[in-house]
Amino acid sequence: MTGSAATAVRTLRFGHSPDADDAFMFYGFHTGRAKIAGCEVDHVLEDIQSLNRRALDQADLEITAVSAHAFAFLSDRYAILRCGASLGLGYGPIVVAREARSLSSLKGKRVAIPGPLTTAALLLRTECPDCVPVEVMFDRIPEAVASGEFEAGVIIHEGQLTYREQGLVKVLDFGELWEQRDHLPVPLGLDVVRRDLGPELMKAASDGFRASIQDALDHESEAIAYALQFGRGLDADKGRRFVRMYVNELTLDLGERGRLALARLYDRAVRIGAIPRIPNLDIV
Repeated sequence: MTGSAATAVRTLRFGHSPDADDAFMFYGFHTGRAKIAGCEVDHVLEDIQSLNRRALDQADLEITAVSAHAFAFLSDRYAILRCGASLGLGYGPIVVAREARSLSSLKGKRVAIPGPLTTAALLLRTECPDCVPVEVMFDRIPEAVASGEFEAGVIIHEGQLTYREQGLVKVLDFGELWEQRDHLPVPLGLDVVRRDLGPELMKAASDGFRASIQDALDHESEAIAYALQFGRGLDADKGRRFVRMYVNELTLDLGERGRLALARLYDRAVRIGAIPRIPNLDIV
């Protein structure tokens, strides 16, 4: 075996959204202080609906962020990483409108959603099955609601902190609902790894990503400054708040509480016919 063959480094493509919280979690990879043994990490930046679709249609990315909703159709090809999940602890996607109204008043009304495979869309279907969801690019939803194009919309990412500045009001925060009703975090996004990599490399990917997140937490100020490049207009205070919302105690380890939240989400989805069955919840 030649020296070059013996030291060949494998490239693992990691798909994630160009968001402040994802960028924060990748800080350790960015600095080089965190690594996946024997591998280089190649970042693939796409919005979450595109990553969902790519995982379903191609499954070409070795590791990728996906919506918890989309994972219901992916568990034969991907397993869940123990780290990197987005769970809202009393906060989550928010249904917004131009004026105060009830969720039930949206029956038969057009409501903007950030993609049919997003967890936001699944939560809306679960709680308001009689509205008419219409896919809109996530960052255009607030203006589409404010302009009167839609009666309401479900906002994700930074819009959760800025919708009031656009004259919108909250109809329902799904994270608040889950906390009050279920006493659970609302599961939103997962990082998953392709099963055909094999147990050893899957575990190495999980350990490396956890080290990257821990490095960001250990160097929080620097990591947030780096992450704000992806914050789509968030100032430092809102950027720090947003990162801390979605890089929380369950991000380093999904744990039993996270698994229970996922099982609750999928049980409800099966009951309304949104997914055919509860997916395999193998966690690496």
